Amino acid sequence: MIALPNRHLVLVRRKFPPLGWALPGGFAEVGETLGDAARREALEETGLRVKLLEQFFTYSDPERDPRRHTVTTVFLARAEGKPQGGDDAAEARGFPFDALPEPLCFDHARILADYHHFLATGERPRPE
Repeated sequence: MIALPNRHLVLVRRKFPPLGWALPGGFAEVGETLGDAARREALEETGLRVKLLEQFFTYSDPERDPRRHTVTTVFLARAEGKPQGGDDAAEARGFPFDALPEPLCFDHARILADYHHFLATGERPRPE
């Protein structure tokens, strides 16, 4: 989850199915740490060099991705600059929290709702 100085969150419009808007991300390579993978994927999909602040939560609902079961570890990050779509992102843009685009892919609406709740209360999601 990449925050810009204007408090906008960076989302990418996916080039490939499932189509829609998503948080930037991808898969870790063998031997790559999750943090290194998060920084690499952010750069590939948005053109932004991010500073990881902390790990937020890990999501593992088998229904979250229609292609296969994936586990997602969400990091909170900051970046400066203008996002630009790259790799499998057709577009990358910053959005204010109250004007997020639709449709959101995967379980990213839930992740964003959990983050919004965290910002308001300091409470993190709980494992199910």
